[in-house]
Amino acid sequence: MNRTLLIAMSVTIGVLVWTSRAGAHHGDADRYNQDVVTVTGTVVDVQMVNPHARIVFDAVDNGKTVRWQAELGGPQQLIKQFGWTPQTIKVGMKLTMIGRQLKGGAPYINLTERANIVMADTGKEIYRTENFGKGAPPKSDKGSFIAQ
Repeated sequence: MNRTLLIAMSVTIGVLVWTSRAGAHHGDADRYNQDVVTVTGTVVDVQMVNPHARIVFDAVDNGKTVRWQAELGGPQQLIKQFGWTPQTIKVGMKLTMIGRQLKGGAPYINLTERANIVMADTGKEIYRTENFGKGAPPKSDKGSFIAQ
């Protein structure tokens, strides 16, 4: 094999490996509406798993119970940044969550930015992202990017 061809192949493989790793942690890829929604429901399950913890809950909409999922950051972030313990959220708790819903209206809410969780019965806030209450970021004409 030609030495130049071997070097070119090595560089190409290196670039492919590096870009696949860079894309492993991603932004939301414009999957969520920019406007936030408020949903109140009863916790059915708490999944403290990587890469994103989830809260599964039932909310009543027009008399019909709908099963929702809320996506948060990773468990270690919730423990370190927000002081969560296994007692923070339990099955049966009623929570009000503010976050961004999947485009298309599926019962799935993202709580990783501009988000808040409050215990519905007591009003106690148990989660608030730094940018909660701020408007959506301006749309960019530069295209999308990979968050690292």
